[in-house]
Amino acid sequence: MLHHLPIAVIGPGAMGEAVIGGLLRQELVTPDQILVSHPREERRRELAATYGVHTSPDNAVAARWGRIVILAVKPQQLQRVLPPLQHTLRDDDLAISVVAGATIQSIAEALAHPAVVRSMPNTPAVIGEGMTVWTAAHEVSLEQREWAETVLGALGYALFVDTEAYLDMATAINGTGPAYFFLMMEAMVDAGVHLGLSRRIAEELVQQTMLGSVRYAQQSGLHPAQLRNAVTSPGGTSAAAISELERGGMRTVLSDAIWAAYRRSVELGKR
Repeated sequence: MLHHLPIAVIGPGAMGEAVIGGLLRQELVTPDQILVSHPREERRRELAATYGVHTSPDNAVAARWGRIVILAVKPQQLQRVLPPLQHTLRDDDLAISVVAGATIQSIAEALAHPAVVRSMPNTPAVIGEGMTVWTAAHEVSLEQREWAETVLGALGYALFVDTEAYLDMATAINGTGPAYFFLMMEAMVDAGVHLGLSRRIAEELVQQTMLGSVRYAQQSGLHPAQLRNAVTSPGGTSAAAISELERGGMRTVLSDAIWAAYRRSVELGKR
């Protein structure tokens, strides 16, 4: 699908590097097909040494070079990065954004180019286990959608939605979601250490318990409430623990956190 297509990655931070790594790991492209732009020479040397890709300090050079141009800068940098890229993309080029909050309209207007895909991956994409939600402008052709699906699929699982409003909602769930799980893992490990377990044992218990629970939920197809009830015996340890979680307002706090992430994503898109 992507053979011989030049791909530019502008802003190779963690997510940009995840795209590069995923494409090469799955042998969807060769290193010669990728040009990465970054202002720091040290970072360019590092990427060239690790992946064998081309590099440039000039974003506009990269944008003109790529048939697929991946925008992977931080949201706060987008207003500075986009203006010099105006009119650099050809009519049949595709821009793919992995920038949180940035709308298709804002990117298309800044680039003066209508074929834009907006996506929201998450950090497990670094190991090819990401969850990416994406959508495309009406001007994106069927072939370009296939390009986007292949690129984003290199990060893990990719889910297309036909309504852009879902992207801000997805940011609050899958985009920010790893932070919720990492915080919960941290709290559980610390509690295990407080109980008297070594940190190594506590970490192993927490990580495998969370991983196994997710896989069990996927394979069972049951509602989370059914799964929780199945391990909550009357008067047992789970019942005692859940009583404390409910008393502490865990559901409400988590819901409020997700709404806060959603509102912030919308705010970022208005800048």
